[in-house]
Amino acid sequence: MREVFQQELREVQDRLVEMSTLVEFSIDNATRAFNESDVSLAEKVIAGDSRIDSAAKSLDELAIDILARQQPVARDLRIVVSALRISASLERMGDLAEHIAQLARYRFPEKVIPKSLRSTFHEMGTLDVAIAKKLTELLKSEDVKLAEEIRNEDDRIDELHVSVFDAVLGETWKGAAVDTVDATLASRYHERFADHAVTIAKNIQYLATGNLVGSDS
Repeated sequence: MREVFQQELREVQDRLVEMSTLVEFSIDNATRAFNESDVSLAEKVIAGDSRIDSAAKSLDELAIDILARQQPVARDLRIVVSALRISASLERMGDLAEHIAQLARYRFPEKVIPKSLRSTFHEMGTLDVAIAKKLTELLKSEDVKLAEEIRNEDDRIDELHVSVFDAVLGETWKGAAVDTVDATLASRYHERFADHAVTIAKNIQYLATGNLVGSDS
């Protein structure tokens, strides 16, 4: 029975990695669609979000089944409960990638963001993709160094997020109302994507070290 239980825990980890890989592809395509006004990529992201949702539902069902049958304790219990939390964050990250892609589709053939902010959003997208790749590797390896790298990159995204608000509220902003709304929403989606990755990284750090990591302000 113990061997079967360990196999089930490995399956939970494998499914988290699979979900994270789907999210990684989704944010990569979404940010490229957003920055390049590529409607075909945007449609691909939007259509593919159901796979992430389905994977999350399947993983949650497996985790709940393990809790009911195996009644795990100590670290094994933390693994299963953390898996439920991580699954929820990954599902939300997939939704945020979809939201970014939807903005690209709505504004096609125009670009979503005025020229003055395009370099900012390009950097935000690049950072989100890098974070997603590191998150997948973190789920595979539990290398806490990757968790710290994710937190550092999230700090930079937070800085860029603030700079977007400063720009659209500044006296020199020439964008129309729709430009202001799009820039504000897009910045929030990019920023929240990274925040969820940080939440997952904290869960992995806790599993790897047994130490709770302080929450973000």
